[in-house]
Parts: sequence; C-alpha cells; structure tokens
Amino acid sequence: MRGGCVATVGVIGTGLMGTACVERLKAAGFDVVAFDVDDAKRALAAKLGARAAASVAEVAGQCETIVLCVFTTDQVEQVVEGKGGIAEAAQKKSRIVICTSTCDPDRLAGLAPRVEPRGVHFLEVPISGTSRQVADGVGVGLIGGDKGIMERAAPVLDAICPRRFHLGAVGDGSRTKLAVNLILGLNRAAMAEGFALAERLGLDTAAFLEVAKASACHSQVMDVKGHMMARREFDKVQGRVDQSLKDFRLILELGSKAGQALPFATIYARMLEDCVQNGEGDWDNTAILEAVRRRRAL
Repeated sequence: MRGGCVATVGVIGTGLMGTACVERLKAAGFDVVAFDVDDAKRALAAKLGARAAASVAEVAGQCETIVLCVFTTDQVEQVVEGKGGIAEAAQKKSRIVICTSTCDPDRLAGLAPRVEPRGVHFLEVPISGTSRQVADGVGVGLIGGDKGIMERAAPVLDAICPRRFHLGAVGDGSRTKLAVNLILGLNRAAMAEGFALAERLGLDTAAFLEVAKASACHSQVMDVKGHMMARREFDKVQGRVDQSLKDFRLILELGSKAGQALPFATIYARMLEDCVQNGEGDWDNTAILEAVRRRRAL
C-alpha cells in the first residue's frame, strides 16, 4: 500500500510457482498483473484474481516490481534483457525483478550488472519448497542481491516468502538452492527405493509410510509427499519430473566446474531421465518411484 493505494505487482510465468505467487500476492492485498505465453495458464491466473496481460512489455510498463517465475535461465535472460523484455519496455524507469526461477548462478551473476544501467534491479529469490508450500506461506526464500533492493522489495517478499535468508551477491541464492535441491532430490530417491522394496516384500505402502514417519528415517519429504508416493498419485503435481531433471543437470554442471564429483546426483539424474523417456516428465517428481520400480534384481 502507498498512501492508501493498492500497489501493483507483476508476475511473469504462471505455472506452478507463478500461480502460487499470484495466490500469495492477492491474499496480501496486491493488485496483480500476470503474463504467460500459455493461454490456459494466463486464464488460470485471471481466475485467481490477477489481471491478464498480453505481453511481458505490458507487465513491465505497469509494475515497478515484477516476480519472475519462468522455467530456464535462457527464458530469464530473454524476459529481462531480450527484445520486448523488461529492460526495453521499462525505458530506464526503475524496476525490481524478483527472480524465483532456479537458474545457472554464474549466468544470473552476469545478468544483474548488465541490466542495472537500464534501470532493472535484479534480485534472485529461488524458493525452497513445493508450489503448495509456497501457496501456504511456508516456502523459504534464498536471496542473492543487494540488501537495499531486498529491503525495497520487502512487502512483496513478505507475501511470497515470509521466511527467507540473504545469502550474498546474485548467484549465491541459486548456488544455495541447487545444493539444497541435491539433498532434497536424494531424500525423494531414498524414500522411493524404500517404498519399492516394501512393496516388493508384500507390505502395504500406506501403512509402511506411517511406520517410516515414526522411525529414525523420518524426513520432511515424507510429510509433504509421502502419501503421494505411497498411493502413486503423480497427477497432483507440486514439482515436475522435468523441472527436477533441469535442476540436477545444473547441479552436475556446477559440481564439475568446482571439481567435485557427485556420484549419487549422477545416478539420480539418470533415473529422472528414465522417467522422461517413459513419458512421465510432466508428472510430480515423486514419480521417481516408477523409475525404481522398473529395475529388477539380476
């Protein structure tokens, strides 16, 4: 709110994370202008109370703060500095871009100083948590960028990630997010392998889940997604297989650059590729269970 007026915030990319951000911003009282290249996703944002925009430029023309929720680093660069993008449309008017996408940290670190002279203040805020957790207000923001810009963006950040950490310069947020996602993905893989074995041994997986949650192997992954895996309900998507594969390819690339072998991450990426090859790329990432189930002992 400014002088009793409702602040307008843009959201570009209204997939799983984008719609969660729209929900949070609307609940916090913001006017939201949303754009997605997919007509159906744009219509969904409108149903949630956002005003649908026809282009990135339209969002950038109306909004001082823009939440970016696109899929890849290429898309982030195109939306921010490409033809018809935020920097061009803003015409050197001050804009804050809050990038929630999980990206190549080195490329984001290069992007931020390129667009700063054009009036675009870039803040990376990848959020740890499923889209449902973000919508519920329990996602954790991992922030890289100028603290002054972070403070200016505080009302919007309060809406989309009340819990957050400032981790350093642009790039450090994504580095942290990828290391966190490595642990998270391997937790899912461990749960999947345990479920596959329990099923093969003739145990009821729903009952097994309750035992596991009460045991020493308990993890937040079990609380958030254990029931989906136990019931094989992969259509209730909170984070897609192909998104996880994109992240793990970035993780392996970072590991290679840093000279660190990541043997478990390598295996997990191959299992995700198996899911994609079997037509499961747009399923929830708990479908890693299916890749495990397809394996048979020699």
